[in-house]
Amino acid sequence: MQIEVRQKEKEETVTAPPSTPVAVWGLSFAGPLSTRWARLDLPGGVRAPVGDWTGERTSQGAGWLGFLADASDLLAGTLDPDMVPALIAQIVVPRLATWCAVYTADSGDGQQELAYLWHADESKIDTLREQLDEAAIPSPENLRPLPLQLPEWQSLAFPLVARGRSLGVMCLGRAGRFPDDVAQLAEDLGRRAALAMDNARLYAQQADANRALQRSLLPPGTPAVTPGLDYSVVYEPAGENNEVGGDFYDLFATGESTWRFAIGDVCGTGPEAAAVTGLARHTIRLLAREGYEVGAVLSRLNQAILEEGDRARFLTLLHGEIVRTGDGLDLSLISAGHPEALRLRPSGVVEAVVTSQSLLGVFPEAEFVAERVHLAPGDVLLGVTDGVTERRSGARLLDDDGGLAKLLAECAELSARAVAERIHRAVQDFAVEPSADDLAILVLRAEQP
Repeated sequence: MQIEVRQKEKEETVTAPPSTPVAVWGLSFAGPLSTRWARLDLPGGVRAPVGDWTGERTSQGAGWLGFLADASDLLAGTLDPDMVPALIAQIVVPRLATWCAVYTADSGDGQQELAYLWHADESKIDTLREQLDEAAIPSPENLRPLPLQLPEWQSLAFPLVARGRSLGVMCLGRAGRFPDDVAQLAEDLGRRAALAMDNARLYAQQADANRALQRSLLPPGTPAVTPGLDYSVVYEPAGENNEVGGDFYDLFATGESTWRFAIGDVCGTGPEAAAVTGLARHTIRLLAREGYEVGAVLSRLNQAILEEGDRARFLTLLHGEIVRTGDGLDLSLISAGHPEALRLRPSGVVEAVVTSQSLLGVFPEAEFVAERVHLAPGDVLLGVTDGVTERRSGARLLDDDGGLAKLLAECAELSARAVAERIHRAVQDFAVEPSADDLAILVLRAEQP
């Protein structure tokens, strides 16, 4: 026996002999009062507070609170509507019930579908599924837990309701009666699960709407492979789950031997930048097919952006017309504040081919004049956005000291696709960190018709 004496007013602490369930007991004195107390070591290493002979109940209450907290964290950790029912069932089994079935009512026709079924004994899932198919599952509009009639099981159905909307039903079953505290806990868990389901549903709807909008900002397609013109495009928006960022590109036919192309970068991000992206791409296509030459297209696009008022965002753009000739491609180009376009000769010589003119969406009086560039067979024209030229590694940028031109010089005699992939790979390898900016790469290569 080990004895420890601690003084407050006067207090004795004695370690109990192994034969007693009491781990530590003692006698405390405070003035004229004396207090006998004991401390219990409970299963699982949980120690009851001093003076509390109901340690098991206290431990279980604390355990339930931790269980609910962990369940809430798990449910809040997914925004996939298909994953939430699976999480609900696997949280419930086997802690609260032997099995759990989650029904959802998202179809809009009032019908509930079994979204997920889980049983502590997986071999019994098929039999349970058959029983549930024949059972009358209560409607989630019944806002109270209801008994569910199933052979061999004591079952309860809990409505899943969030923000006044009925989302489904959570059905639980066990061999014996549901204790009151377990039923109350399941009801609380059902409310949290319903909120997680509704959050995931709202997120999925918003994500679908965003993807639909983003897809509308991308070109519907690129021209079929045509004799005389070899081309390739790499487009990579920054951030997770993005399909479209502030950068954009387009390439489309305007005649049997003529094409238009564009590669641009809208200032900023979010809906305002997306609006300018859509405006620019659709305006260029419409005006080009109406026969407007390159300078006129940019002048009218500049005016259209300015008319957006407070929603306007300035835009850098490389836009050009391509005409196939007997000895290559004739290009009519304008760079509106965009990173310079580079021409690669088969010999490996690289040179900038157009001078930068005014940004779009800044000056109402801006005028744009096209420059003529010829691509002989084997020549390559490279256009990029600043997600390439300004790719950063520490204090260095990829295009420092003509870095992009040096990369392009190594691509002589490569196809358009090989050039685009070589540049893209160099951007990725330039820094360890993921790029924080969108990028677009457009490569045009003249071939012998």
